[in-house]
Amino acid sequence: MSPDEISAFVRARKVNELLELAGAIIEELRGRKIVRSSNGPVGDYAEFLFAKAFAWELVNNSQKGYDAKDTNGQSYQIKSRRITSHNASRQLSPLRRLPEKSFDFLAGVLFNSDYSIYRPVILPHSVIEPRCRFSKHTNGWLFKLEDDVWKMPEARDVTPQLKTAAAALGAAG
Repeated sequence: MSPDEISAFVRARKVNELLELAGAIIEELRGRKIVRSSNGPVGDYAEFLFAKAFAWELVNNSQKGYDAKDTNGQSYQIKSRRITSHNASRQLSPLRRLPEKSFDFLAGVLFNSDYSIYRPVILPHSVIEPRCRFSKHTNGWLFKLEDDVWKMPEARDVTPQLKTAAAALGAAG
């Protein structure tokens, strides 16, 4: 395919098709030992979905400690993880400045390997810190979205809202 044909092919795809294609490309590159992770666009996609689902305003990427604010001024750190056959870990990327309480809520989402939504949750900061461990290696606090997180009284399962936001894009949900 020529660059123009590739561009036309990509422009004609729905969001879910683009994400599935991205996942397939990442997996092929992984198989060829070109890349080592299975992540790709998962973080930005998670931020986009939460912002659309709840009408949050995403802050500038240089903002430290949180990714979005709601209309009441509450701040959200948005984290995600794509679960694949190569890596079923539910550990989110490190939370920085956790003891400084630079965010009010953690909005986390687990994606399936095809970028469809597996399970999202919103948790208040107060329940995050006791479940984290500090890692010198990453210079941050590590948190896992294990199944018991959704059983916490403070947990807000937001699966319907994120699936609706994804569906509105024509995305896998």
